[in-house]
Amino acid sequence: MASLWVVQQVAIIVCLSGLLVIALSNMGILRWLGHYPPPPRTPRVSIMVPARNEEQNIIPCMQSLLAQDYPNFEIIALNDHSTDRTGEILAEMAAGDSRLRVLTGRPLPPHWMGKNWACYQLARAAQGELLLFTDADTRHDPRTVTDAVAALYAMDADLLSAMPYQECATWAEKLAVPALLWGSFSFLPLALAYRVRTPEISTTLGQCMLFRRQAYERVGGYKAVRSEVLDDTALGRRIKAHGLRWRLIDGTTRIRCRMYHGLREVFAGFSKNIFPMFDYNLGLYVLVWLWIAIAFLEPLVVLLLHWAGTPVNYTSLTLAGASVAFTLVIWTLSCWRFNLPFYLAPLYPVTVMMAIAIGISSAVQALAGRARWKGRRLAKPKIRLW
Repeated sequence: MASLWVVQQVAIIVCLSGLLVIALSNMGILRWLGHYPPPPRTPRVSIMVPARNEEQNIIPCMQSLLAQDYPNFEIIALNDHSTDRTGEILAEMAAGDSRLRVLTGRPLPPHWMGKNWACYQLARAAQGELLLFTDADTRHDPRTVTDAVAALYAMDADLLSAMPYQECATWAEKLAVPALLWGSFSFLPLALAYRVRTPEISTTLGQCMLFRRQAYERVGGYKAVRSEVLDDTALGRRIKAHGLRWRLIDGTTRIRCRMYHGLREVFAGFSKNIFPMFDYNLGLYVLVWLWIAIAFLEPLVVLLLHWAGTPVNYTSLTLAGASVAFTLVIWTLSCWRFNLPFYLAPLYPVTVMMAIAIGISSAVQALAGRARWKGRRLAKPKIRLW
């Protein structure tokens, strides 16, 4: 039994070493917006913003987009049946600037997700050769569009997705949101993802997606992913499945976003998204979360038992210490790369436990058909056992 435990601890070290290699590799491959020279041409860019009950965010978002230094763009915002002052604010802003058009969302058809339907309407109204989808809770540096177009051309991409700087005010946000960045940074080997056509080896963030219009239409656009909870992920996977070029870029110096406000929104938002990331594969989902719990929490338990006076053999103690050290290095690299406070790295056990709790919540809500977002109930998904 003791030897099996040592084998398990060695397996943890091997896995963590792999994650460290991925993180170190991504350090060099993941470039920043602003890294590339000016674009060779400036085609019209349609900037599209779906907005539902965003009266707290819509003014700074629109102001930052209207301040872009790119010479050829339009902004289209869609008021998606808001019950607050979002529609009124947008109408007032559009009256003062002809570059902003405001659409009123049509009734939601059956089998469509609300945001997907809004973005579908936006794309239908867009006139640009390039289509930029962004969220109402984002703030953009005046150079964002110019730099995104430059990166799209320099990387010869059909879809460019940028990772914004994630603003975190409350402790719930500081402990949960960095896990999203850490997961993409440490589990997604970009060196492999850029070379293989496998759709699942990708990640796309809807906070900033820049498409070539021909590519967007070729993969079917939002109509093809109308019922997907993770519309951004689904579109990125379709781009890869069609043999088109998907690229990810670090947008932390150009785009800011505060995804959630407080513990309630953190749980609601991530619970909506996590289980769908696994295509509702319950068996795989349980195995992954079990592995995460063992790999990141068991070594700490071993060290705590030793400090509490429980006899632990030297080999297990050494392996546990090495696992914790590897994990701290991985989290510290992620904090450094995405401008997060370094004190979050040693708090990773709390983040992992919080992520596990959210993961359980996500599965329970989906299984019970109770998932909701923005006041709308999500359709009960078809669960796969494997």
